[in-house]
Amino acid sequence: MNPEEVHVLEKKLLVPTYQRPSPVFTHGEGVFLFDSEGNEYLDFAGGIAVLALGHSDPEWISAITDQANNLTHISNLFHTTPHVELAQRLVDHSFADRVFFSNSGTEANEAAFKFARKWGRTKGGPEKTDMIAFVNGFHGRTCGALSLTHKARYREPFQPLVPGVTFVPFNDQEAVRQALTSRTCAIVVEPIQGEGGVHPASKSFLQGLRSLCDENELLLILDEIQCGLGRTGTLWAHEAYGITPDIMTLAKPLAGGLPIGATLVTEEVSSVIEVGDHGCTFGAGPLVCRAAQVVFDRVSQPSFLNAVRSNSEYLLQALKSLPSQHILQIRSMGLLVGIEFDLPVKPLVQSALERGLIVISAGENVLRICPPLIINQDQLTQGVEILRECLPGLESQ
Repeated sequence: MNPEEVHVLEKKLLVPTYQRPSPVFTHGEGVFLFDSEGNEYLDFAGGIAVLALGHSDPEWISAITDQANNLTHISNLFHTTPHVELAQRLVDHSFADRVFFSNSGTEANEAAFKFARKWGRTKGGPEKTDMIAFVNGFHGRTCGALSLTHKARYREPFQPLVPGVTFVPFNDQEAVRQALTSRTCAIVVEPIQGEGGVHPASKSFLQGLRSLCDENELLLILDEIQCGLGRTGTLWAHEAYGITPDIMTLAKPLAGGLPIGATLVTEEVSSVIEVGDHGCTFGAGPLVCRAAQVVFDRVSQPSFLNAVRSNSEYLLQALKSLPSQHILQIRSMGLLVGIEFDLPVKPLVQSALERGLIVISAGENVLRICPPLIINQDQLTQGVEILRECLPGLESQ
């Protein structure tokens, strides 16, 4: 099927929730993608921060091939080994005591929402169910997760949403304090707002949220779906802040491109959840959990994380060498970078694609860079030089 046929059939057959550029990708290798015309692209998007190990990693392929030859799915009604082995890894390397597995970041946040509400009702009575979330925060698009997501364009067509969520400015601890009521059960926050423009939390802010939660008997929920699992150069983004949450949600990179979500909780949170309170038919399937073990074992290695930190410093310095005429700010933690411009970045994204570089946006004026974590300095240089070539096109808007 040629690209034109794909475009025509896609327009005819699919619900139009995405506007895609013209290439039809057929395969990938490492940090490169290839389209149906044989063109090569350097991937600075990583499937939206998903492909930590890049495309077609041999160890990952071997693991899922082996697992597919044995057992792919039996549902959560029965025991298998891979999800227990994955849960053991997550618990051993985090604050958590227990894990709930699902299929996506949105589902992980739905579980966190439900667990927090039941914890609040159990500990504080039926009124203690409200949540505090943040301006420019993004937590997903199902009704519960969307209720925690700030952007009006995502919310308004689907209102009324789940009630009881108050939004306050990010990095403003006093605003959080003023928003607290006797009904509040939890605060949910991304250590680095990804979709909202790549805004890292300040250290004092996250530490302050932890203190507010301790003082007021609230749960602190950290959404590390985009920023966790090595993206920032530490296994968990919150390590840089010297705190731990009560609940943490994971997804994007965990299974190397296969769908998975994970909600990590303390024993105190888990203690209020009973059989039948939540469920997921496909969550924790043996195939996806076997894939996730490969990813986790690699990204949790100190040498791997050291390389991420080194490469992130190299990338930041390279980006700072770009002409600054239209650049307002470069924000980053590890290999999650946002470049804010004084103009919309859509033409820059398109121009880069035409030159063989895949980048994405995080809002109208922010270019987002989140490549596979295996990328090297030569490849980072190549990508930055393509961006340099594209920048003059911004002035033609």
